[in-house]
Amino acid sequence: MNFTEVAPGVHVLRYPVLDVNVTLIVGSETAMVVDTLATPSQALELVGAIRTVTDRPLTVVNTHAHFDHCFGNAVLVEASPGATVRAHPSTVEAFADDGVRLRRDAYAEAQTLAPQIADQVATTVLWPPDTAVADQATVDLGDRTVGLHYFGRGHTAGDLVVHVPDAGTVVAGDLVEEGAPPSFSDSYPLEWPDTLTAVLALQPSVVVPGHGAVVDRDFVVQQRADLSRLEWLIRDGDRVGAPAESVAAEAPFPREVALTAVRRGFAALAGTL
Repeated sequence: MNFTEVAPGVHVLRYPVLDVNVTLIVGSETAMVVDTLATPSQALELVGAIRTVTDRPLTVVNTHAHFDHCFGNAVLVEASPGATVRAHPSTVEAFADDGVRLRRDAYAEAQTLAPQIADQVATTVLWPPDTAVADQATVDLGDRTVGLHYFGRGHTAGDLVVHVPDAGTVVAGDLVEEGAPPSFSDSYPLEWPDTLTAVLALQPSVVVPGHGAVVDRDFVVQQRADLSRLEWLIRDGDRVGAPAESVAAEAPFPREVALTAVRRGFAALAGTL
């Protein structure tokens, strides 16, 4: 399991289970790890891979609260004592009740998506983020600064975007997906296109999605266009009282995937989401 350098000082590890990405941004004094995988054993592998690239102290960012992006936090902090873990307030809140609901939902999802790790997910010691980023923040890594941005809801209520301006790189988390359609289970499909518009305003040449291969700006433009079409199908379907199933059938995503988005969009328009 190795990192690949995708831009100067920006390395991506594409983990085979769930095809999830971890990004390592190396500065002269500190290295930033964006997302921490799903289980302690995965996170230990991750630490080993990090240490083949850099021995710098670590700081951590969670792009959102789904288990495959943040359940490795404790291992990363143990590997670099005193490491700060930054996330959006909604991610911090997800850990608030000792992560009882977070762990329960993660176990159910893992049983469907990756049953081989479900038991580990259920027993993982959770480490909550300690620093909330509600809007934006700048992190000094020594010879470079990294921007953290919250542009609005999309894949979840709290998708944090990481911008490495000197490398023309954005780490988008699950706001961008490659190799599979976006996941809408916790999404806000009527808001997602505008959030991606703000991401594109950063003018990245390299975009690291939450899952799949690293992409370019044109890929994100197309994904935003697909999400925008879905948004307007939902709005038009709601206006005329169309069944969710018929709206989903016209969407530019697989029908069952789109059906989840349509139902959440209808709920948002009804004021129940």
